[in-house]
Amino acid sequence: MIILASSYPLRRTAKMERITKETSVAVEVNIDGSGKTAVKTNIPFIDHLITAIGKHSMIDIILSGKSNDGISHHLIEDVSIILSQTIDKALCDRSQITRFGYAIVPMDESLAYVSIDLVKRQFCNIQLKLTREVIEGIPREDLEHFVCSLIQNLNACTHIVIEYGNNDHHKIESAMKAFAISLRMASSIDEKRKGVPSTKGTM
Repeated sequence: MIILASSYPLRRTAKMERITKETSVAVEVNIDGSGKTAVKTNIPFIDHLITAIGKHSMIDIILSGKSNDGISHHLIEDVSIILSQTIDKALCDRSQITRFGYAIVPMDESLAYVSIDLVKRQFCNIQLKLTREVIEGIPREDLEHFVCSLIQNLNACTHIVIEYGNNDHHKIESAMKAFAISLRMASSIDEKRKGVPSTKGTM
């Protein structure tokens, strides 16, 4: 893994690459962007989910990923890992952030709850309640792994719960949109705050 760039507080940006025998992935993010995205993994539904994350979090995301071994599971996993780690890097020491974020997002018959604490302690509770074996050409377990890898590498406490729904596409998309909105809230700058938002004095 190579960290190419990161800057704060003038710009909360980061670039990272993850190159292995299995995949080659490059990511660039701007936390204080406008939601512009350019995503290409050649897995359409993964591209769609990452685009939705960028659009609704207002984080600019440039991401390209290719498989070196032809196994889609490896690419889905690595894209998720490096995207999350790049966002983590761009957040730097998390000074002046709001820290907490939450959202309730419907998508037709589905409803997702997400709550995030951007404290630098990893914990996750993920309840997607997917039922179909394949969703948009992707095995269910790979989509579940995409979400788990994204959350587990963010260096945060995150709860994602699908309250109800019948359509698995709607379930996971509402979850990712709720995640994005929660992340936007949690990562936003609080102009009244000085330093990190913790009684410990550090995250």
